[in-house]
Amino acid sequence: MVSNLSPHSGRNVTSFKINYFIFMMKKDKIIFIADDEANIRLGIKTFLENAGYTVNDFENGDLLMEAFSENPADLVILDVMMPGSNGFVVCKELRKVSHVPIIMLTARDSDLDYATGLDLGSDDYFTKPFSPMELVMRVKAIFRRMEYDRQIFTEHNGKHQDV
Repeated sequence: MVSNLSPHSGRNVTSFKINYFIFMMKKDKIIFIADDEANIRLGIKTFLENAGYTVNDFENGDLLMEAFSENPADLVILDVMMPGSNGFVVCKELRKVSHVPIIMLTARDSDLDYATGLDLGSDDYFTKPFSPMELVMRVKAIFRRMEYDRQIFTEHNGKHQDV
């Protein structure tokens, strides 16, 4: 039930929070993808765009970093093995300037590679081959968590509290 939210109506706070949450979830999210394999990069881009995201794709990490410095993305997906700066290097560089969520996407599936990706600051690690639908669901889950954290932060008057 959504009530009138005018200042004279006795605001329904719960409805307001739900509407705000829906608004924030629908806000266009920008995702950057760097992968040197065009078919993988464009496949991911198609799935994410069909899910309602704005996606910019790059054939290497250096191009992604250049674009990120001019207009940061809301989430980054990185292949590990790319020409130029590899995904591990790009992840490390991004962590110096941003807390943007990062998903590593790679054919490298050793425990050491997995640990390296997470230790450098990635939020998730997918090995190829992978399910594009699972990737989209993980992206949605990351954005949901970000909005939940933002909502908790706002509810507590900008004071961080553990939940």
